[in-house]
Amino acid sequence: MDEQEFMRGRVYGADHDDAGPRPGRAYAELVGGPLDGLLLDVTGRAGRAPGEQVALVTEMGRYGPGGRALYVPRPPDGRRYDWRGDAP
Repeated sequence: MDEQEFMRGRVYGADHDDAGPRPGRAYAELVGGPLDGLLLDVTGRAGRAPGEQVALVTEMGRYGPGGRALYVPRPPDGRRYDWRGDAP
């Protein structure tokens, strides 16, 4: 099993020992880029501006430790966030 396969279905930022989705929370799938396949907890994000970009800290992106992967919600419902690139 490679790293990408291992991460699929796990929640971004969750503790490694308990990285699965939790009942009562809303999740979007990250599509593409270094965090492909991870789930992002979007509970309570309904009031954000449509298409608002999120910058997620990751050491697996182009800039290594401390870098960020940039994702934007995919219209119309934001259940998937598409990768837009990496930032330092």
